Amino acid sequence: MKKTLQILPLLLIVLVITSCSSVKVTADYDKAVQFDNYKTFAFFKSGIDKAEINDIDKRRILRAIETELMAKGYTKSENPDLLVSLFTKSNQRVDIYNNSWGAGAWGWGGFGWGGGFGRGWGVNNQPAVSTSVQGVLFVDLIDAKKKELVWQGQGTGYLSKNPKKKEERINEFVIKIMEEYPTSMVQ
Repeated sequence: MKKTLQILPLLLIVLVITSCSSVKVTADYDKAVQFDNYKTFAFFKSGIDKAEINDIDKRRILRAIETELMAKGYTKSENPDLLVSLFTKSNQRVDIYNNSWGAGAWGWGGFGWGGGFGRGWGVNNQPAVSTSVQGVLFVDLIDAKKKELVWQGQGTGYLSKNPKKKEERINEFVIKIMEEYPTSMVQ
């Protein structure tokens, strides 16, 4: 029983880490729009310039979006049917895990200050703290003639600080978001 209680925090950490690896995606669109009529796109510079991320990550996102739209048969154009914009949000998440599993009570030591059956209030009872950044990427598709938003995809997930992993993660975000366009429109 004591070993099970010691392993439980580790299992919870593994569960949290593995559940954070996926990108959660939602999409919304104007049901009155005929998406089959759109064939070309361009990036909406003034909208993209407002995104509060560094220029390197912006270029990564834009390249990924361009790749996905071209794979769907769209072409980049000076006179586009769709304008592509994006914006981002991020939140820092701080998780504190109490590793003090003792015989006395959940999260507290056993009998006395470090003696008895539990681990007490000793050095080993420092909580583990981890931080991560959760990012939200919004991809907006705007009817170029009407200047109206017609589709918005949103991806939420955790980011990496490692540049190679960050680029892979950005690609994953964009791929998952763009999977919702235009297939989510078919009823």
